[in-house]
Amino acid sequence: MIEDKNQQRTSIAQLGEFGLIDHLTKHFDITQESTLKSIGDDAAVLDFKDKKVVVSTDLLIEGVHFDLAYMPLKHLGYKAVVVNVSDICAMNAKPTQITVSVAVSNRFPLEALEELFAGITLAAKEYKVDVIGGDTTSSQKGLIISITAIGEADENELVYRNGAKKTDLLVVTGDLGAAYMGLQVLEREKQVFQVNPNNQPDLDPYTYLVERQLKPEARKDVRTLLHALDIKPNAMIDISDGLSSEIMHICKQSKVGCNLYEDKLPLDPQFISTCEEFNIDSTTVAINGGEDYELLFTIDINDFDKIKGNPNFSVIGHMTEENEGIHLVTRANTKIALKARGWDALSE
Repeated sequence: MIEDKNQQRTSIAQLGEFGLIDHLTKHFDITQESTLKSIGDDAAVLDFKDKKVVVSTDLLIEGVHFDLAYMPLKHLGYKAVVVNVSDICAMNAKPTQITVSVAVSNRFPLEALEELFAGITLAAKEYKVDVIGGDTTSSQKGLIISITAIGEADENELVYRNGAKKTDLLVVTGDLGAAYMGLQVLEREKQVFQVNPNNQPDLDPYTYLVERQLKPEARKDVRTLLHALDIKPNAMIDISDGLSSEIMHICKQSKVGCNLYEDKLPLDPQFISTCEEFNIDSTTVAINGGEDYELLFTIDINDFDKIKGNPNFSVIGHMTEENEGIHLVTRANTKIALKARGWDALSE
């Protein structure tokens, strides 16, 4: 967390807007057949032929969505791509292109933006998406990143939030809550550093949690995994704002209820031990934490045998009649009404 005071600093003003764009985008490769024209014209040109196009946009603002005290710029660039690609994956679509827009204050030299775009470039290669355009401008409030993700799918492949049936099983990928606890660890170490700048953080006991916060991954593999199992979800959403919030989105749009089972929640051992260290209830974090970027979906109950025992998926509940409500069933077999306590971008 100690900043190198002797870093080279090149003023962005030396390059100008178009020189900056040329400099930052020279490493982007074109890999998608559907990209006819990318950066360098008034607009990008895409050709999806008979495919359906899926588009999603996210905004990341310094001081609201990230803290540069512990978020390296390269990781930030990578994560900015991931959170958008995850939305495309949540539609059961294939991500293909992104646009990148950045507003930056004069406290950031060229080298800082190079780090940010190195992370964007790495993510673009990892997820095989083409960077096809965007915008750069100045900011009075630090760093702002806006990424739009574009994807494609056959019409019969697309999955929405409103297709859940009252007898569906509720399934989640991966594990829950680790990203939130990674954030708690980083915030604690930041406070320690502010008191004693010579104190270097020991993050070794929390490597998985910190990685889940600083370098999450979108579940681009799930589409292929489900296809191989001959399963098409009835409803799907990504877990960005917390499991409870996402369940309520599906229930509201599908007009169904849900029973979520506490003892079925997939929790990583490092997550459990860190919750104990922080004296935080692991279930509360798992259902409210957010930023896991796992996929939550419902499947027909007849598909249970196809998914049973698969290490990529956990059946955590089932849908019910709408009038039965949305509940967490505790380990003591008590029903508690589920409330959305996840991330709200407009809350104080």
